Amino acid sequence: MNPRAGAAAAGASAILALPVLTAGVGSSAETSATEPLAATPPDSAVAFWRAKARKRLKGWDRANRRIVELRLRLKRLRARAPRALPRGRVALYVPHLSAWLCIHRYEGSWTDPNDPYWGGLQMDRSFMQTYAPRWLLAKGWANSWSPREQMWVAERAWRTRGFQPWPNTARQCGLL
Repeated sequence: MNPRAGAAAAGASAILALPVLTAGVGSSAETSATEPLAATPPDSAVAFWRAKARKRLKGWDRANRRIVELRLRLKRLRARAPRALPRGRVALYVPHLSAWLCIHRYEGSWTDPNDPYWGGLQMDRSFMQTYAPRWLLAKGWANSWSPREQMWVAERAWRTRGFQPWPNTARQCGLL
């Protein structure tokens, strides 16, 4: 055994064997070394810190509960939403196909590049920005979209505005 380690162990045991002074009034000045030392704080301090930890846990619990509620709400909304098609694909069935073809007959070519209206349904800039911002960024003006894509954008507009963006041709087709 290392002589230094032995001396350190002997010194530690000597310190532990010393009598402990107490601060109590009227008590004996010394107690025996066999009595346990007060290793825990008073009960009031323990209760204070436990309560503080509980409050922190409640706050975290509240935030966690809110996150769980929001995730459930998002899951329900996604379940109700119609399923989107994979990127780059457009649904084959256009709901008002005959109406859009009639309007196209009086409007222009599907690839009409002339300003201020583009495509077969003659869409202007604000119309395309409102109803097809992604296609506008990805493919450019409506004259570069397929006829089916143009009809789907028109269908989106029809859901909120009806056939009002095409007043004259819709009237000629008997849609207004």
